[in-house]
Amino acid sequence: MTTLRSCKPVLIGMLKSGEYARYMSDLKKLGKHLALPPNELTAEQRDGIAAQVSGGAANIQDIYPLAPLQEGILFHHRTQRDGDPYLLPVLMEFDTRDRLDCFLAALQQVIARHDILRTAIVWDNLDEPLQVVWRSAPMALEEVSFDAGAGAFADQLAQRYDPRHFRIDVRQAPLMRGFMGEDRHSGRWLLQLLTHHLAMDHTTLAMLVEEIRMIQLGLAAQLPPALPFRHFVAQARLGVSRHEHETFFSDMLADIDEPTAPYGVIDVLGDGSDIEEASLEIAQPLLLRLRRQAREQGVSLASVMHLAWAQVLSKLTGRQDVVFGTVLFGRMDGGDGAERVLGMFINTLPVRVSIDDQSVAQGVRRTHALLTQLLRHEHAPLSTAQRCSGVAAPLPLFSTLLNYRHAQASDAGSAETEWPGVAILKNEERTNFPFMLSVNDHGNALSLSAQVKRVASAERVCQYMQTALEGIVAALETAPQTALAEIGVLSAAERRQVLVEWNATAADYEQDVCLHELFERQAERTPHAVALVHEQRQVSYAELNAQANRLAHHLLALGVAPDVRVAICAERGVEMLVAMLATLKAGGCYVPLDPAYPRERLAYMLADSAPLVALSVGAGRAALDDIGGEVARIDLREQAALWSGQASANPQRHGLTPVHLAYVIYTSGSTGAPKGVMIEQRNAVNFVHW
Repeated sequence: MTTLRSCKPVLIGMLKSGEYARYMSDLKKLGKHLALPPNELTAEQRDGIAAQVSGGAANIQDIYPLAPLQEGILFHHRTQRDGDPYLLPVLMEFDTRDRLDCFLAALQQVIARHDILRTAIVWDNLDEPLQVVWRSAPMALEEVSFDAGAGAFADQLAQRYDPRHFRIDVRQAPLMRGFMGEDRHSGRWLLQLLTHHLAMDHTTLAMLVEEIRMIQLGLAAQLPPALPFRHFVAQARLGVSRHEHETFFSDMLADIDEPTAPYGVIDVLGDGSDIEEASLEIAQPLLLRLRRQAREQGVSLASVMHLAWAQVLSKLTGRQDVVFGTVLFGRMDGGDGAERVLGMFINTLPVRVSIDDQSVAQGVRRTHALLTQLLRHEHAPLSTAQRCSGVAAPLPLFSTLLNYRHAQASDAGSAETEWPGVAILKNEERTNFPFMLSVNDHGNALSLSAQVKRVASAERVCQYMQTALEGIVAALETAPQTALAEIGVLSAAERRQVLVEWNATAADYEQDVCLHELFERQAERTPHAVALVHEQRQVSYAELNAQANRLAHHLLALGVAPDVRVAICAERGVEMLVAMLATLKAGGCYVPLDPAYPRERLAYMLADSAPLVALSVGAGRAALDDIGGEVARIDLREQAALWSGQASANPQRHGLTPVHLAYVIYTSGSTGAPKGVMIEQRNAVNFVHW
């Protein structure tokens, strides 16, 4: 077991006097003997790290490994070439330059307070990536100017530093950059602030803004003491053993062998450039019903939301067992004071839900139980969960996320009062996943926000979720034993569109016609056009029609008539098509036989269909040797002289109608003996017109 002795930072010699003792004291406050794994760095590695720090070794305060989710984010950052989906832009507006300068000064004070805001990530020549806390880390700030005739200044600023194509060097602290400029049209100043998910999550960003606001209001003395992010890293890496993580996720995922991917989209390395967004406010009556049913079932509202999302995914993928990612807060088991620590706490882990014959009430309770168990593993790396499934890399285990987050009820009119002269114009969050649904719980309000690839519709995804919630709450209220599989996600309007409007495909077409007559008409319209190409041979419509007519007249002479079967055993080629057309022209019904079929299968099909004639060529003739009883046999190639002198004109119908058979095709026989499916002329003609 790792002991407290190995908790010390890897570059202990760079710590100021007394800092290690304070470090050990802080770590003991966790209440467990937790420590970061030792990292034995060579002198060359230490020098390499120091060379990447502004000010060198003297400016290094601490070094420790990454938390599990940081590892995943760094992986995606390094695999992206253009842009970075984990770079979070915040666009702010200030009424004066003085107001902007005061904000930036307060921001720098917050950076100085929190070690994660002075952290850089290094990985060159190291066994694993490390985060390096700088003692001093001034934020890089650039003043920019723009073309007054090229549109709104705010739009130009946002577009120039859009994370879809802009990146920052995460090896330099702090992991944020600022770009500011004056909007000469309005006289206001704009700041595009870019922060990286490696250092900040949604909660951290909110706390950072709140600390800046308090400093500007003269309330800095009321800020709580800053706690180091390294405590959380120790808790995340050593709180639960790898074996426990692997056992839990193996039990959940071992038999899942393909991704859950709505619309077949499995690209989880995207840059967010092809994402559309939509939001939907849940009506108060529905929200009150949801909260009431959650209380009565003894579960959280989040559990109901996870079940509803599983319901949507089941319908979009056609799968009974669905797996999706859920965003975990990470601060619940992050150690003492974790709720006040700035840093990257959230994690994404898989949830598996079965949409089957279990009741809605059972589904809600089981989902709640699973989420409760998952909390113990909230710091497990997603890569560990993926390896415990049956989905082979590089395929992802899932391509969708559900992010249930609590937020304070916002008052749109209060921001200007509490923070005069400052406005947040835009605040975007994206992930590399192609489908994400955020559930924003404000206590007295609930809203859905979908970010999905444009192959789907974000608005429709929100509507599916709302319909699933309506179905679940209605079932819990009146029929809790309703099977989960019976809960739909289509609104009444879309259900009617799918079942009624899209199926209104009736169209008039000529019904008193046979299949071969359609071919004859085409041969008359374009006699010299190429009808068939086989290897090096081309056959025109007129030639193919004439060959089929000669054979048809011969079959008529043999007694072929409506509903009389003619077996055709031939490999694909000109002779096979001639035989099929000739059989139809003679009024008969052809039975295709594959020469590659086993001998027993061919014998069964011949006996079952009882053809009058068996036409074959090449491998087909060999396949029928000594089977088929008294069936007349004709070799389409060697015995062509039998009908070569027949008339080339189209035969008459001879009593043939559209209700007579065109062909009989046999099933695979996977559930027993092969079964002949009889297709009438009118069916085949309908297929052609369709």
